[in-house]
Amino acid sequence: MPSAKAPPTPFQLSLFDAAPEGDAPGAGVRAQPPAVPAGPASRTEPPRPAVAPGTVSPSGAPVPTGMAPPHRHPRAGREIRLGEHTVAYELKRARRRTIGFVIGAEGLTVSAPRWVGHGEIEAALREKGHWILRKLHEQQERTRRLERSRIEWRDGAAVPFLGETVILVLDPRITGSVLRQAEATLPGVPALTLHLGLPQEAAPEQIRDAVQSWLQRQAKRIFEERCAVFAERLKVRVRKLALSAAATRWGSANADGSIRLNWRLVHFALPVIDYVVAHELAHLREMNHSPAFWEVVRSALPGFEQARGTLRHEVLPAFD
Repeated sequence: MPSAKAPPTPFQLSLFDAAPEGDAPGAGVRAQPPAVPAGPASRTEPPRPAVAPGTVSPSGAPVPTGMAPPHRHPRAGREIRLGEHTVAYELKRARRRTIGFVIGAEGLTVSAPRWVGHGEIEAALREKGHWILRKLHEQQERTRRLERSRIEWRDGAAVPFLGETVILVLDPRITGSVLRQAEATLPGVPALTLHLGLPQEAAPEQIRDAVQSWLQRQAKRIFEERCAVFAERLKVRVRKLALSAAATRWGSANADGSIRLNWRLVHFALPVIDYVVAHELAHLREMNHSPAFWEVVRSALPGFEQARGTLRHEVLPAFD
């Protein structure tokens, strides 16, 4: 998968619990925002944002030069001047103890306790102004990359699989789907081709469904293999493994030994898959995100941070 959220149930934890903007509840990932403590009792020192495991810590770095973040949330009710930008944001009142920020494809959403005044909300926004503008810029760039990643489902289209590029080939002579690797290719030319038993005139939806079905079969096989490896390393038992297409998380673990892994992980190279598997299986020993939990993850997968960073920032192809 912030301090403002209620603690997760001890029976189930997820790697990420924030959905990407635009997805239906239940497939993917977005960066989770900081939560700023509200009220005078929290002001004994400059408040530091709480960062949940699997999120990007705000650094306060300067906003990139020339950035043009999306300034107006479609449901904006208030606006504020942050540096050179006027940001119109959605304000939600909720039963919570902190002021929280969410940066999504639509813009900035602020959640605040009902008893906190607008002056304190604006003070919190200004305090995190660099972070907000930087994240708006990153979200804008992510949206552009997502648009560029949309697949035109046809013969010759490219799909990522285990970190490699696979070229689709419509081949009515075969039955099902067959992955083939060329013995030699020119530099920069993908060596993998996925031959689909479909006619050249196949509809885009047919091609998409055939590819998705093949990817899901590969995901189940690979996840089972990697769960077996890490279950042995961590001395835990996986009682059930299921594929997920949830918008809210890459994986989840239940105290009864049930593991759910998002099939879209199969787009990533094996180190990223291993990180998510190690993360979820580590929850079978530590059902929390405490320092002890991260030591369990590290014991199974030293240097997992690089894979976690890839998982945060990579944009996957759109299956629509």
